Amino acid sequence: MSVRVLEALKAKFGDAVLETHSDFGDDTAVVTPGKWKEICRFLRDDPSMAFDMSVDLCGVDYPDRDPRFEVVLHLYSVGKRHRLRLKSRVGDAEGDGAEIDTVADIWIGVNWYERETYDLMGISFKGHPDLRRILMYPEFEGHPLRKDYPANKTQPLVPYRTEEEAGLTLEKQAPFGADEGMPFGRRAWGSDRGES
Repeated sequence: MSVRVLEALKAKFGDAVLETHSDFGDDTAVVTPGKWKEICRFLRDDPSMAFDMSVDLCGVDYPDRDPRFEVVLHLYSVGKRHRLRLKSRVGDAEGDGAEIDTVADIWIGVNWYERETYDLMGISFKGHPDLRRILMYPEFEGHPLRKDYPANKTQPLVPYRTEEEAGLTLEKQAPFGADEGMPFGRRAWGSDRGES
């Protein structure tokens, strides 16, 4: 079914659709970043497309390729029951210029996915209403899902807030005792029920 969606995209957007393929039931279109938002709006608003659900958005790092990153958006039409994977390629070998228009105003659920992709991959979404880190703390340096991110990198330590800065008592918890925390590594599960 989604093969017709690929054909409709090629007919409407021509050279902006760089490639399409259908492997193992996955129908994919790779489009130019400059037409990303326009194509997404068409996919949602055109009655024959009716992609009303964004399933996922993520970034993929191909450090030996130019452009280096792919932004991947998975869409589903509840009424038409067809799926589409939409991709666009951005960024140079150093990761610079990795930006594309936001589609959070087309599918509101994409808001968090774009923030996650920005945080972990360093891909910026132009026009996003609140593009800031969502998983890593603000002082974190770099983007941990990039393939050139060093696994043994030490991040800057962030000092604990004082009680005066927090405006309340900060009670620090003591470490777990031997009988607390995750006991499954220290306990025989059958022994307390009379089993051996």
